[in-house]
Amino acid sequence: MSPWSRYPRWFATLFLTDMWERFSFYGMQAILVLYAVTPAERGGLGLPAPTAAALFGAYMATVFLLAQPGGWIGDRVLGERRAVTYGGCLITAGHLCMALPVTGSAYAGLALIALGTGLLKPSLSALLSRFYGRSVKREAAFSIFYMSIQVSAMLAPIVTGFLGEYVSWHAGFGAAAVGMAFGVAQFAAGARHLEGQGERPVRRASRAELAVLYRRAGVAAAVVAVLVAADVVAGTFSVEHVLMALGLVSLVAPPVALRALRRDPALSAGDRRRLGAATWLLLCSALFWMVVSQAGSLLNLFARDHVDRAVGAFTLPAGWLQSATPLIILIVAPLFARTWLRLGDRFGVREKFVLGLVLAGSSFLVMFGAAAEAGDGRVPVLWLLAVYLLQACGEITLGPVGLSAVAGAAPPAFRVRMMGLYWLFVAFGASLGSIVVRASAAISPAAYYLLVGAALVAAAGALALFGGRVKRLFADGQEETPDQKPVVLTPVSLQEER
Repeated sequence: MSPWSRYPRWFATLFLTDMWERFSFYGMQAILVLYAVTPAERGGLGLPAPTAAALFGAYMATVFLLAQPGGWIGDRVLGERRAVTYGGCLITAGHLCMALPVTGSAYAGLALIALGTGLLKPSLSALLSRFYGRSVKREAAFSIFYMSIQVSAMLAPIVTGFLGEYVSWHAGFGAAAVGMAFGVAQFAAGARHLEGQGERPVRRASRAELAVLYRRAGVAAAVVAVLVAADVVAGTFSVEHVLMALGLVSLVAPPVALRALRRDPALSAGDRRRLGAATWLLLCSALFWMVVSQAGSLLNLFARDHVDRAVGAFTLPAGWLQSATPLIILIVAPLFARTWLRLGDRFGVREKFVLGLVLAGSSFLVMFGAAAEAGDGRVPVLWLLAVYLLQACGEITLGPVGLSAVAGAAPPAFRVRMMGLYWLFVAFGASLGSIVVRASAAISPAAYYLLVGAALVAAAGALALFGGRVKRLFADGQEETPDQKPVVLTPVSLQEER
């Protein structure tokens, strides 16, 4: 019997697509900052460690920042299926650029990957949400899907980390390109199982709206071109300027996009109330990802410089430790999904967000202890594994629940746009991370981890004390709506509807 026989065919198609996209994403995450700090004569970018960490944060922020316009294009122009296909092709092209040992191709590759991910991610999440309605079972389904894609997230750093550190960085990026190419081919072959879902936009944009879109995109491109040209002519152009500009956009874009969505006349009064409650969750998500996004930058550099990775005569590549989080998620996700089903509404969206924030904040408090003990030397790998354990439990607690809550906060015609808004606030968090990470160069590492960890625990306390409105509105939102037919997916089995 096929291992997929217990699962709906649409689930297998979406799962495999996201699995390969995650392979490329986590493969990139495992080696990007290590590649960036490697001297140019050894095949890297030769950036200082703080700049490399900021580049990683800016890349992560841009990936998620572009999910908002990508979500709009999937909602109003392409439909989810074409958005996933085109996005996957752009990601593949980006990794191929990074596989070329040509000066400047790495930055072009990062731009293409960010554009492609902005198209693919919100549309893929929206396709998944089409198959069930608003209920606690949706959270369990997102948890199962969230767990499944961690298989590739666990394997990718092992492949790209070994190739990057023992063969060449470009070979690692090439492996990520192959993975994404498999994902695109698989999605094209399995699209017939999606039962017509996502084939066309739910509410196609009018010619007038498209004209406004083209005009604004042209103006934005012209402004960027003029600013870059002026910087180059003045002889002051640097990567730092690009990072500062991306950080500014990532901080400004979320409130602008949220305001535009709230003013849409198609939203009802109830939709706006749920969106108001979702705003608090979006802000908490930003704080959570501000910390967790540093796993691929600061924690990766800490693993390289301050963790004893020797196993006999072999030294583990630093990037391999990036596999710890998805491995832990694979182990704990079924337990969490069963727990959510058993607790039901007694442990709702707000409570899960509070727990997720506490776990993420506690991970940096553990890092405070690790950095204090390490000093200029090395500490046992168990320190970092404990950090990744806390972050993984926080991610499986807050991540799928955040996606589920946002998916249920707007009517079907705005679903992809809402998913884009979620990733936009993730970009906000990653951008905050790239800003605060610079403080690690001004203060001791131990003090940095202590301050950031304590701030996140304090935010969790504030949500627990003052988040009653969030709890009430999302409790109301658990009722099924007449136009939605839920498909029940449980951690025990996913049976295909006959």
